[in-house]
Amino acid sequence: MPTDPVALTQELIRCPSVTPEEGGAITLLAARLEDAGFTCTRVDRNGIANLFARWGNNGNGPAFGFNGHTDVVPIGNPADWTHDPFGAVIVGDTLYGRGACDMKSGVAAFVAAAIDFVAETPPDGSIVITITGDEEGDGVDGTDAILDWMEANGERMDACLVGEPTCPDVMGDMIKIGRRGSMTAYITATGQQGHAAYPHRARNPLPVLVKFLDRIASHQLDDGTAHFDASTLAIASIDVGNPANNVIPAQGTAMANIRFNDAHTSQMLITWLEQTAQQVSAGTDVEIAMTYKVSGESFITPPGALSDLISMAVEAETGRVPEMSTTGGTSDARFVKRHCPVVECGLVGQSMHQVDEHVSVSDIHTLKAIYTRVLRGYFAA
Repeated sequence: MPTDPVALTQELIRCPSVTPEEGGAITLLAARLEDAGFTCTRVDRNGIANLFARWGNNGNGPAFGFNGHTDVVPIGNPADWTHDPFGAVIVGDTLYGRGACDMKSGVAAFVAAAIDFVAETPPDGSIVITITGDEEGDGVDGTDAILDWMEANGERMDACLVGEPTCPDVMGDMIKIGRRGSMTAYITATGQQGHAAYPHRARNPLPVLVKFLDRIASHQLDDGTAHFDASTLAIASIDVGNPANNVIPAQGTAMANIRFNDAHTSQMLITWLEQTAQQVSAGTDVEIAMTYKVSGESFITPPGALSDLISMAVEAETGRVPEMSTTGGTSDARFVKRHCPVVECGLVGQSMHQVDEHVSVSDIHTLKAIYTRVLRGYFAA
């Protein structure tokens, strides 16, 4: 009997795996995959549950991989939900629940496709499935931990499909062949506190901070590249914390987030920010200091064999030729790209992280069919 990806999605939703809790989701998948002949290894790190599963011989033939996550974001106020967020209720063609869209349905679809594929047409090669419980968190102990373990143990994938939601409007309208980089700058301007009536006796950091923020926000980083839109910089926060109108504060802080294309690296942007800060603060006796968090570098898997294979599978099952895009935020593909070529292909993502998160039941079945077609095409090549 074929593996039902909708029923498996429901089982996964009923596991309350809010980051960093495993909630039983990875344990459930390991049991299903082991029953299907996969060798499963828990690759937990620093309290984060991760799963590596392989069917086939690592040294024999090509190795195709799937990557996904079972952790989900918090539900917010339960009273705002029409249905139990962990109840996996189906109404008509709609399945409701936290993780229904992002991305327990995607995981269920590729696990179901892989289980049925190795049972029906065992390939001359291997299938690798990597599942993390830390995609919605910092990510440092999730897919990156699995890849570290794989490299240390001689495991490999020759190509990988990440099952994140990729379609903005309808099933099959987009796949992702790359992602922008993301970094945040935490900015502190420091002067000297003083009385607002005697500004000459203080060193007000705020005009310098505002000038710096205006300089970087007004700067056009680039005009876009062959596969990416223009990079963007957004001022996300400005904070002084000063309740007194007669006091010049000693410090002001701000936060800026940059989403950047392949014309830049994070280090190039850090150098630009530091140089701009020096220019703005020169001669003011105000110091601008910054720290940084880099969530991921930009990357691209150039259109070619892998993206063509996935695109043809999507078209065959949906009748749509998907756009090959690099839009959106970050995903765990940013880690996988250091190991092998990677493309993302999944469901419609309109309800991600929302109250009453939901997904089309028929789309889950379609996604399983797409993944099955990808496996057939890959191992027939």
